[in-house]
This record gives sequence, C-alpha cells and structure tokens, in this order.
Amino acid sequence: MRRWLAGWVSLCLMWVALSTWAQSSSLVEGKHFTRLQMPQPTDAPAGKIEVIEFFWYGCPHCADLHPLLKEWVKKLPRDVVFKRVPAIFRDTWAPGARLYYALEALGWLDKLDDAVFAAMTRQRVNLNDEKTLYDWIGKQGFDAQKFAEMYKSFAIDGKVRRAFEMTQEYGFGGVPTIVVNGKYMPGPGLASYAEMLAVTDRLIEMSRKESKR
Repeated sequence: MRRWLAGWVSLCLMWVALSTWAQSSSLVEGKHFTRLQMPQPTDAPAGKIEVIEFFWYGCPHCADLHPLLKEWVKKLPRDVVFKRVPAIFRDTWAPGARLYYALEALGWLDKLDDAVFAAMTRQRVNLNDEKTLYDWIGKQGFDAQKFAEMYKSFAIDGKVRRAFEMTQEYGFGGVPTIVVNGKYMPGPGLASYAEMLAVTDRLIEMSRKESKR
C-alpha cells in the first residue's frame, strides 16, 4: 500500500511539473538542457522527432524514472518516435543490454521489464550471471531454454555492439539520460525526474520548430 501511494504521489507531482513547464516562457541552456558536443544522426523517419532514453537495469535512478517514463510515453505526439537503449559504460553492463534485447526480441519486455528492474535494484539478484538469469526467467513462468537461445544469438550480439557504440558516440556521463533528436539532453539543473520529462517536452517542441525552418 505504501509503495502504491508513493507511486501515485510521484505521478501527480509529475503532471503538476509538466503543466508548470508548459507555461514557462523559456529554457536556459546549461541549466534546463545541454547540447551534445557532436550531434548524432537519428533513425527516425523523415518528419519524425526521435527521443532516446539511455538506461541500465542495475541503476536505481533508472528504476525510479521508469514508471514515470512509461506514463509519459503514452501521451507523446504522433510525430515523436521513442526508443530505449541500454547504455554500456563497462563490461559488467553488457549482460543487462543483452537481457533487454533478448526480452524485446521475444516479445516479453512488457511483462518482465519492471521485474528485471526490481530484481537488480531492490532484490539484489545477480542477473549478470547466466545460470542465475536463466533460473530467474524460468521462475517468472517463461521458457528459459528459448530465452537462452535468443540471449546467445548473433542478432543480439549485433544489438549489444550497437548499444556500446552509441554509448560512446553520444558522449553522456551517466544514466538515466534522455536525448532529443540527436542534439539535446534535459539537465543538469533540474530538481526531479518530472522536470526532466517536462523539459523533454519543451525540447521536442524546439526540435519541431527547427525542422520547419
């Protein structure tokens, strides 16, 4: 009950912050947002704005942002393409990226995403260990053998390599990080994740206006 109440309060605060930022007159570069030193090409179709969340399953801050982000994504305009990329700053982060892409490929992500965050950040389950991971998948009611085959596949190898490359190319310093249209990141002078998402909305607006010039 306490956890549910805390989540409800967080969502309420998020929508208040979003409303406040929607009425704000301007964004201040260096406080509300920063520019990537090297703007990156996006994979979004022409006329679309790409928003990427870089995250790691073992990051408590990413776990805290996750429920707010899920609600925010539901309300995105049609011209916004959202995707998540598991960051890889060191070798110990690669198994989390492999886990994410395997779940995505199998269509299990919606059912297990929250559980993975909980296992790694609250329950301290070592999902970097393959045997522990496969046992855990089975205990969630999913086919561990099918998962293991996908986890070890060449297709997932390629996605993990690309996630590592993007982590280097985008040049951010930690997670969670949001990047809008390969150019802008909310922060660093923000007080909450709700403000991060509100600023992201404003950066989407800014990117939309730029594309029409």
